[in-house]
Amino acid sequence: MSTFLFSLCPSALPTLRLVDGDGNRCQGRVEVRFRSTWGTVCDDGWDAINTDVVCREVGCGLGLELKVGSFFGFGFGPILLDNVRCKGHEDHLTDCFHLGWGGHNCDHNEDVGVICSGADSHGHVCVHQGQWLVGGQHQCEGRVEIFTQAQWGTVCDDSWGLADAQVICRQIGCGEATHAQGEAFFGQGSGTILLDNLKCSGMEASLQECSHIPWNIHNCDHSEDASVTCTLL
Repeated sequence: MSTFLFSLCPSALPTLRLVDGDGNRCQGRVEVRFRSTWGTVCDDGWDAINTDVVCREVGCGLGLELKVGSFFGFGFGPILLDNVRCKGHEDHLTDCFHLGWGGHNCDHNEDVGVICSGADSHGHVCVHQGQWLVGGQHQCEGRVEIFTQAQWGTVCDDSWGLADAQVICRQIGCGEATHAQGEAFFGQGSGTILLDNLKCSGMEASLQECSHIPWNIHNCDHSEDASVTCTLL
C-alpha cells in the first residue's frame, strides 16, 4: 500500500507541470512557469536525464519515456526553454543548463513530453494550491485551472459570475475582472473538473474559500469550463 504524508508546500505555486496526459498526472507535455506565464519546452537535446529530473520534481518516480514532436499535443503561449541539459542531480528542471528564458529556435510541433513510472510509493508529498489562467492572449485572461492535491483541473461555469472572477483576478495578481465567460470560451481543458456551483461574494482571498459543492462533484463536461478576463496592472 502506498503511504503519503501530505502538507501544504512552503513555496509558492509549482513551476513545472505535465498536461494533456489523458488524465494521468505522471505523463504529458512538459510546461514550466516563468513570471506567472506558463509555456512549453523544446525537445532539442532532450534526453533521459532531463526526463528523470522532471519526473522526480513532480513526484512521479522515474522517467520511463521521453516524447518528442509534440506527442502530447501542441502547447499554447511562449516556448520558454530550449536545449535543456541536466546532470541528473537537480531538484528542478529550471536548475539545469538551458539557453535562457524564451531563447529557442523551435515551434510548438517540437514540444517535449515525458512518461514517468508513477507516483512515488512512499515519503512526503507537498500539495500546492492555486489557480492559473490558460489559453488567453495574456496572463490575465483564460480558462480557469486549479491545482490541488497533486492534480490540475477546471471549474464548471454553473453559477459562474463576476464575483467569482474577481476572486481569481485578485489572487493571481491581476486587476479588475471585466468578463466571466462560460462555455469553454478559451478552449476545453482536460482531466478532472474540480469545482462546480461556485458562489463567491467577491471578497474571498482564494477561490477555495468560496461556497461550492464538494470537490470533484459536478454535472458538467469540459464544454462548460469557466474562464475570466482581468485587466492588466
